[in-house]
Amino acid sequence: MNPVQTTKMTNWRWWICGLLFVATTVNYLDRQVLSLTAKEFIYPDFHWTDEDYGNITAYFSIFYAICMLFAGKFVDWMGTKKGYLWAIGVWSFGACIHAGTAIATQYIHGLDSLDAMRALEDGSSAALAVASTGVWLFLVCRAILGLGEAGNFPAAIKVTAEYFPKKDRAYATSIFNAGASVGALAAPLMIPPLAKAFGWEMAFIIIGALGFIWMGFFVKWYDKPEKSSKVNKAELLYIHQDDEAEDIKKDDAKEEKQIPFLQCFGYKQTWAFIVGKFFTDGVWWFFLFWAPGYFQDVYGYKASSGTGMLLIMTLYAIVTFLSIYICKLPTYFVDKKGMNPYAGRMLAMMLIAFIPLVCVLAQPLGEYSAWWPAVIIGLVGAGHQAWSANIFSTVGDMFPKSAIATVTGIGGMAGGVGSFLINKGSGQLFTFAEEQDAAFTFLGFDGKPAGYMIVFCICAVAYLLAWCIMKVLVPKYKPIVVE
Repeated sequence: MNPVQTTKMTNWRWWICGLLFVATTVNYLDRQVLSLTAKEFIYPDFHWTDEDYGNITAYFSIFYAICMLFAGKFVDWMGTKKGYLWAIGVWSFGACIHAGTAIATQYIHGLDSLDAMRALEDGSSAALAVASTGVWLFLVCRAILGLGEAGNFPAAIKVTAEYFPKKDRAYATSIFNAGASVGALAAPLMIPPLAKAFGWEMAFIIIGALGFIWMGFFVKWYDKPEKSSKVNKAELLYIHQDDEAEDIKKDDAKEEKQIPFLQCFGYKQTWAFIVGKFFTDGVWWFFLFWAPGYFQDVYGYKASSGTGMLLIMTLYAIVTFLSIYICKLPTYFVDKKGMNPYAGRMLAMMLIAFIPLVCVLAQPLGEYSAWWPAVIIGLVGAGHQAWSANIFSTVGDMFPKSAIATVTGIGGMAGGVGSFLINKGSGQLFTFAEEQDAAFTFLGFDGKPAGYMIVFCICAVAYLLAWCIMKVLVPKYKPIVVE
């Protein structure tokens, strides 16, 4: 009997997967600190308006998207271990230095204390100068944060490819990616209480420091499976079970031709993906950055209050659990109805595109209870996550493997531009609506609630509009073949 068969296989690959899960959780926590502290704690210190906050979120979205284009190549160049450590080190540093923006602003403007900065009269030239300086300092911090965060997913995917055979990679990816949902659920329970007890600066430092702690475990535990003392021979053979077959294929198969970057724009399939990302990514980022402020502006529930925390947690709980089931729709159409993968996926995406229509009911039903908007926004978020999972898969349906990363990066950029526009536009709209108060009306609402209603209507139709254009561009399954 083969001695490998008599040796119990180690399971170190799942410990490594657990590390990736924690990294993704921390990633999401770091991203959420600003949105959960802005309205209640940071706005008063810097005399910000919604337009100021909208600029910060808008430029973060587009900078993150740009960095995503290069993050994968950086990780490949540096190697998995060094690349991942650099990514988390940079984003943790970027998260922590947010705490220094208030002190830096005081120094720049010659103010003695934070109290003196806070006491400036709103709308005065001194307050406007402080607000502008604060925005620019936060933009620098968000840029550093985005630069590091962009490397998380490519590095995690690379680790998964190193530690899991092909048949297990999708499952392993779903496990570590669940860290985003856990982070979303934990954020409203952790961050506002930290800010209330120790100040918003400490919230950034404490949450940011989690990344540095993670780096210590990664340095100690991670090595390529071939070099790891935690991986025995049986597990190593399991991890590399695809290698022999791959070697055989390489001998017989022709090398797949590359599609030049600019040539990708010549395909309608690329533009379908661009449209799908451009119109819809901004919806997710809008709710991610503005939901805590919405519950405070319209209903008076601060993020640090018990009700405020429960509203945000309920929203993300719905997103987390419902999206899992919605994502199964394409499988049903393919396996049960015998449709080809693209046709089944597009039919599922059409049905998913109807879900955000409920967004128009959030504000009217909110007249009865703030819980209605929390549930409705959660439904929209779940629909988005299911849409996002499927639209990424359309790239694999249509393009050869050599072009998937390139087209995905192009679509990510389009999504970043869409996110930039909706966040910047929302900030300007909310500031204008607040200034106009009762003079600004829309569908029976006035002031800032009217502004939110406008954005909710845009979010409601974005997915159907995107799907229709995608369907016109690529009506049937038509894969790209490189001659």
